[in-house]
Amino acid sequence: MSAIEKLLDGKRTRLERLSPAEALHAQEEGALLVDTRPVVNREAEGEIPGALVIDRNVLEWRLDPSSPDRVPEADAADRHIVLFCNEGYASSLAAVQLQELGLTRATDMVGGFRAWRARGLPTTGPALHDAPGPEAAHRG
Repeated sequence: MSAIEKLLDGKRTRLERLSPAEALHAQEEGALLVDTRPVVNREAEGEIPGALVIDRNVLEWRLDPSSPDRVPEADAADRHIVLFCNEGYASSLAAVQLQELGLTRATDMVGGFRAWRARGLPTTGPALHDAPGPEAAHRG
């Protein structure tokens, strides 16, 4: 097992990760779905309707309710936040980082955007017939 796989396994024990269907239900119940994928992936593969797009490099500043640079949706430390990336790797690490910041209900979606789309859940924009594999873009 690689070092990053060990790190992920350890960090994920702190998360109650959601399946794509559970993430959709959480969104319908008021959870904030946050897309951390790079613009190149969003343009090529589409987006999830209603998801807030926040670049990974500013995620903590935008979601910290006490930050002067927060987004309006970051209104409470106990806000249910579900992050997603391409395949559910980078989002796991980011969700744990948000928990360490005090956002107690931060988590991520198993399989990321690609799992959401593969299950036929709502998306907007381009829909690729064959999603790029992990070699086409980082595992974000």
